[in-house]
Amino acid sequence: MNPESAVSELGRSTITKVTRRLIPFLALLYFINYLDRVNIGFAGPNGMNAELGLSATMFGFASGIFFFGYLFLEVPSNIALHRFGARRWLARIMLTWGMVSTAIAFVPNAHTLVVLRFLLGVTEAGFFPGIILYLTLWFPAKQRAWAVSLFMVAVPVSTAVGSTLSALVIDWGHGVLGLAGWRFMFLVEGLPAVALAIACWFYLTDRPAQARWLDADERQWLQSTLEAERATAEGAAHWPLRKALTHPRMLALAFIYFGIVYGLYAVGFFLPTIVAGFQQQYGSHLGIIGRGLVTAIPYAIAAIVMVFWARHADRTGERVWHVAIPAIIGGVSTPAALYMANPYLAMVAITLTTCSIMCAMPVFWALPSTFLTGAAAAGGIALINSLGNISGFGGPYVTGWLNDLTGGPHASLWVVGGFSLASAAVVILLGAAPATTRSAGPETFSRTR
Repeated sequence: MNPESAVSELGRSTITKVTRRLIPFLALLYFINYLDRVNIGFAGPNGMNAELGLSATMFGFASGIFFFGYLFLEVPSNIALHRFGARRWLARIMLTWGMVSTAIAFVPNAHTLVVLRFLLGVTEAGFFPGIILYLTLWFPAKQRAWAVSLFMVAVPVSTAVGSTLSALVIDWGHGVLGLAGWRFMFLVEGLPAVALAIACWFYLTDRPAQARWLDADERQWLQSTLEAERATAEGAAHWPLRKALTHPRMLALAFIYFGIVYGLYAVGFFLPTIVAGFQQQYGSHLGIIGRGLVTAIPYAIAAIVMVFWARHADRTGERVWHVAIPAIIGGVSTPAALYMANPYLAMVAITLTTCSIMCAMPVFWALPSTFLTGAAAAGGIALINSLGNISGFGGPYVTGWLNDLTGGPHASLWVVGGFSLASAAVVILLGAAPATTRSAGPETFSRTR
């Protein structure tokens, strides 16, 4: 074996070992995280809205207020993770969010629900950008979009499995411990986060240098590869933390993410309600479990498609169009779902929307780490995520408000499509900007590996 082949084989074996060690566990954490974040969407049409007296607008407000708490603490939380290490900080995040999520099972009224949803955002702040930052410490740039996609498979899987699981828990758990089904669901789905916080403390390793589960030559290869990438990025365009938090390019990336996330949560929170509305629109008759299974279909398909899309982005080294094309498809398919002749075609359009959102997100997160390192990466990634997630409030709230105002989902889904197309336009413009404007580093923005 020649030296070049030996190095290549060492790299492959190292990445395989890191992937097997970290990705399944991190995906499990995100599965629980995302389920605790969006399970209110299943609770709403299955007893919660009626019991607490929530209109569509109030339901959207309660769903989205999570992101205000999330917004204010994202950047300081990610800086804390950079300082104290992922093992300690992620365990803290999970413990506190699990406690708050479980407490939602006992809310007496709408106002308490809103307060706890806000606190859920406060306690979860830093989890997602923290994982994205953590992955940059373990995966070289050439494998990063693929690694992020494997981690983010938890989003469609948690929604696909979670929709069915939540429906079953609500249906079968009604009356257990004297609780309504939707309350029992919050109790059952909140407790795993507390247990996983303990596992996180003992299982995760902060950095490759501390990884006893890697051989010495594997640790050396991974450290030297990542250090070389960081040195190249810093040499081309060193961004201190303050610049990372104020540069127009960062704000443009935040807007792109805003448009993608707007659709993720607007569709995610209201899809169970949309499916429940098929009975009135198309004459379909689905029980609670049937609605859960139908809701799962788009996310199950998206979980497969997004991994292949991210793999293609890594193999070609292209990023911009791998974000823009899904965003364009989503911008068209979302409002198209309104004009289908039957529920089957409507679900095809909704599935295209879901796949487009999930394909764009992991490739998007491969972009910031090409020019941000260290504390700037911690702060910059958190800033993009926090500003982008303003749409996590705006999406559900505006969707609910428009649904109340117009009596249906037509206007709200047109807004979702518009934001998706706007994200596509901005990412294309960023990719076309002159290199002197972008200061992207050793490779062009659109060809970043």
